[in-house]
Amino acid sequence: MPQTSVVFSSILGPSCSGQGQPGMGERGGGAGGSGDLIFQDGRLISGSLEALMEHLVPTVDYYPDRTYIFTFLLSSRVFIPPHDLLARVGQLCMEQRQQLEAGSEKAKLKSFSAKIVQLLKEWTEAFPFDFQDEKAMAELKAITHRVTQCDEENSTVKKAISQMTQSLLLSLAARSQLQELREKLRSPAMDKGPVLKAKPPAAQKDILGVCCDPLVLAQQLTHIELERVSSIHPEDLMQIVSHMDSRDKHRCRGDMTKTYSLEAYDNWFNCLSMLVATEVCRVVKKKHRTRMLEFFIDVARECFNIGNFNSMMAIISGMNLSPVARLKKTWSKVKTAKFDVLEHHMDPSSNFCNYRTALQGATQRSQTANSSREKIVIPVFNLFVKDIYFLHKIHTNHLPNGHINFKKFWEISRQIHEFMTWTQVECPFEKDKKIQSYLLTAPIYSEEALFIASFESEGPENHMEKDSWKTLRTTLLNRA
Repeated sequence: MPQTSVVFSSILGPSCSGQGQPGMGERGGGAGGSGDLIFQDGRLISGSLEALMEHLVPTVDYYPDRTYIFTFLLSSRVFIPPHDLLARVGQLCMEQRQQLEAGSEKAKLKSFSAKIVQLLKEWTEAFPFDFQDEKAMAELKAITHRVTQCDEENSTVKKAISQMTQSLLLSLAARSQLQELREKLRSPAMDKGPVLKAKPPAAQKDILGVCCDPLVLAQQLTHIELERVSSIHPEDLMQIVSHMDSRDKHRCRGDMTKTYSLEAYDNWFNCLSMLVATEVCRVVKKKHRTRMLEFFIDVARECFNIGNFNSMMAIISGMNLSPVARLKKTWSKVKTAKFDVLEHHMDPSSNFCNYRTALQGATQRSQTANSSREKIVIPVFNLFVKDIYFLHKIHTNHLPNGHINFKKFWEISRQIHEFMTWTQVECPFEKDKKIQSYLLTAPIYSEEALFIASFESEGPENHMEKDSWKTLRTTLLNRA
C-alpha cells in the first residue's frame, strides 16, 4: 500500500480522467471576437482569452450556459486575476449598455441590466472569495453603481443587487471566521507525540475504551471528513493548476497561504493513519493488539460501505506502516480475510483500478439516492489531487495557434464540480462529541516512538531490525 504523503510535496502516478465535456449554448449577437472560438460537435473546445471573456458576457439575446460560467470563472484565474477579469467584464457590459441607450430601447435595456446582475450573482455565489480582494470588490461596486445609475427606475434590479451584496458579505464573513478558527486550531507541523521510553500502563484509555462499535466509529469519522472537506472550495483546488504552470506569464499566481484548507485536510489523513498505528503499537498485550487490529479492519470496512474512502484508505495505510506491519506474531492471530478484501479494493495496480470502480459505484448510488446516507461519497483526497495535477500536466494550457485549450478546462471543471457536489452532503449520522474528541485529541506517536513501541511488543527478528533497535536505544540513552 502507498505510504501517506503531503499533497503538494509528492504528486505521483498517472491520471485517470475521462474526456466528456458538458454542453453549452451558442452565443448570439454582441461584441466581436466570437470568431476566435472553436466548437466541435456543438462544444466549445478552444478560443482566445479575449473571445472567451466576451462569451461570458450576456447580450440582449444571449445568456451564457451555467456550466460555461462556472468553468470559465474557475479556469480563468490561471490566466488573469479575478479583479482584472471583472474589470474587463464590466467594460464589455457598459459598452453594450451605451449602444442600447443610444437606441432608446428601454425594454431591452431593462432585460440586459437584469442579465448583468444575474451573471454577477452567479459569480459571487460560486466564487465569493474572489471578492475578498479589495480591487475586485471595488470593480463590483463600480459595475452595480453604473447599472443602477443608468436604470434608476428598475427597482427589481436594485433589489437584486442589494440581496446579492448582502449574501456576498455574509459569505466572506463566514469564510474569514472559519479561516481564523482553522489557523488557531492548526496543529504544529512537527511533534506528533512524545518519544516513549516504555509502554504506557495497560489500563490507559484507548479507542476501544471510547467506542467498541466499528459502525459508530466509521460514522464519526465520516462526520469529521465531511466537516473538513466542506471547507474546501473550487478555487482552492484550482491552486493545484495555477501553482504548477510556469508557461503563462500573465497567469493568476495563486497565494499558497490560501491552500490551508487543502493542507489541513491532507494532514487529517496523515494524522488518522498515525493514530491507527499508535493505537495498535502502544497496546501491551498481544491478545489486545490482535483485537485492536481486527477492530480497525471492521471500521475500515464500514467506511467502505458508507462511501468514506478517504478514512478507509487512511486506516489501511496506518496498518501498513512498518511499525505495525512488522508485528508478525500479532498478525498471525488476526483473521485477515476481511483485510485482504479491503487491500484488494485499494490495490494501487492499474492506477487504483479497483478503487476507481468502487468509487464509480458509490457515485452512481449517490446520484439515485433517496436518503442522505446513500448520497455520501468521500474520495481518497490524495488520489483526487493527483488526477487533477496530471490532467493539468499532460494537456497544455495553450494550443499551437495560441488559443486556450478549453477542452482541458472542461474536464478539470467537471471533476472539481463533481467533488464539490460530494462535499455538500449533510452528514446524516448523530454526532458523538466524546468519540470525536478522542479522535481529534488522542496522543499520536512520532515515527520513532512507533518503532520503539513495536520493538517492545515484538523484538527485532533480523540484522536490519536489530541495528535499528540498537540505534533507537542509543538515542534514548543519549537523551536521558
